Amino acid sequence: MSFWADAYSLHFPFPVNVEGIFYDFLTFIPDTVNGMMSGFLIFLNLPAYQILRCMILKALLFSVISLGLFSFSAAQAQLPRLKVAENQRFLVTEDGEPFFWTADTAWELFHRCDLEEAAYYLNKRASQGFNVVQAVALAEIDGLQTPNPYGETPLLGMDPKKPNPAYFSHVDKVVEMAASAGIYVALLPTWGDKVFTNTWGKGPEVFTEENAKSFGFWIGNRYKDQSNIIWVIGGDRNPREGTPDVAIWRALAAGIVEGTGGHDNALMTFHPQPTGPGGSSNWFHQDEWLDFNMHQTGHCANQATYRKISHDYQLSPTKPTLDGEPLYEDHPNCFNAKALGYSSQEDIRRIMYWNVFAGAFGQSYGCHAVWQMYTPEREGINGPLRPWKLALDLPMAHQMQHLKNLMLSRPFLSRIPAPEMVMGEQEDGIDFVVATRDSEGSYAMVYFPTGKRTKIDSSPLSSKMLKVSWYDPRTGNQIEAGYANRSPQSTFVPPSSGRIGHDWVLILDAI
Repeated sequence: MSFWADAYSLHFPFPVNVEGIFYDFLTFIPDTVNGMMSGFLIFLNLPAYQILRCMILKALLFSVISLGLFSFSAAQAQLPRLKVAENQRFLVTEDGEPFFWTADTAWELFHRCDLEEAAYYLNKRASQGFNVVQAVALAEIDGLQTPNPYGETPLLGMDPKKPNPAYFSHVDKVVEMAASAGIYVALLPTWGDKVFTNTWGKGPEVFTEENAKSFGFWIGNRYKDQSNIIWVIGGDRNPREGTPDVAIWRALAAGIVEGTGGHDNALMTFHPQPTGPGGSSNWFHQDEWLDFNMHQTGHCANQATYRKISHDYQLSPTKPTLDGEPLYEDHPNCFNAKALGYSSQEDIRRIMYWNVFAGAFGQSYGCHAVWQMYTPEREGINGPLRPWKLALDLPMAHQMQHLKNLMLSRPFLSRIPAPEMVMGEQEDGIDFVVATRDSEGSYAMVYFPTGKRTKIDSSPLSSKMLKVSWYDPRTGNQIEAGYANRSPQSTFVPPSSGRIGHDWVLILDAI
């Protein structure tokens, strides 16, 4: 039986040049058979958990081992657990550090990727600043009957009471690799078609209330000690009235809570289809296991996504909220590429900033080719434009870190939506301006999607004089723009304007 042993750091006595980059140390995890090392995975150590896997170091590793040019030290692959902040608006680490959810969508990661591909994917996303990956154990694309790259399916006899250890051994390794890369896994135990196929799901429908709780306990217990797990039940399905759907999802959640040893060990949400007025809150907002709300805005451009965030933000009891499935990059708009074309980086970026400034605690991203791990050898779903490895470098994949960096550059846990700062009546549309600010008045940020001049009420800020700057969400660069007096009505004009590529963030800092 193959299993992952402890991880180790290997420290070089001199910097090692790998493809023009110098490294001082690396991490490797031995893969052992009957106690003997049969192989290993390599992770180059970069700042802030940005770990890049490089297979050409295999030869280097054996060379330095034979020459004795290294020292070993145990490498911890545990991330701090996440929890809901005291104000119930955000997520924080167990030590209270702010956590800005910056997720990529890789629904088919466990099902379609071998270990080498999974490591390539995780290290790429880590280097781009992502800190969460959304993936499914019982996957969407015929996940019960089509085996993974190692010939394994997740359930024996398609019975949720009989999980296949060989399949989940692969899941274990990918989850551990994610932790080593500094990434949390938003783990969906199953895609929703295993509860309700709907018109497009492959299914088959295998879950009942009883076996859902059993499977929930099993998978919760399996990962109870893995600190980088965030539980997401659902999977692109809305519970139907007059059916056991709600009871099945609640049973799955109850099993996970029991299996992990209690609610404090099972940070959890629910992933629905696009619906209104909220998402998970429509069915489960009062449930104790639902720690934060998640909705899906779906795959049409120019939706008023900020309204769903605002809806959940005002609910009682207070819970964090975010958009877990927005329009994917390179996705056919409204599933109609012929008439509407494909989504652009501008479409995606606008949604991201609208959501966060409206009160979301973070933001998920998705790429149409990446979620399905598309390659030319596979039949694509809804017309992916390029193989997934090439799609990893689409513009918004690199720009997500600019949103995260901006939000964490100022006091984060006291941030609130500030619609009152935008003067005048606004109609929904791509020009819609949104604002957010510190509840103590130390700063405000205003997102201008098209660079349209707008009157802003800066009176909520705490000083008479304000420092003004413009943040470019495409590059992460900041332009200093002098100072302004605090005023109930001031007109601000962004550095440029236009429908495409001219969105800006106004930053006002109290001084």
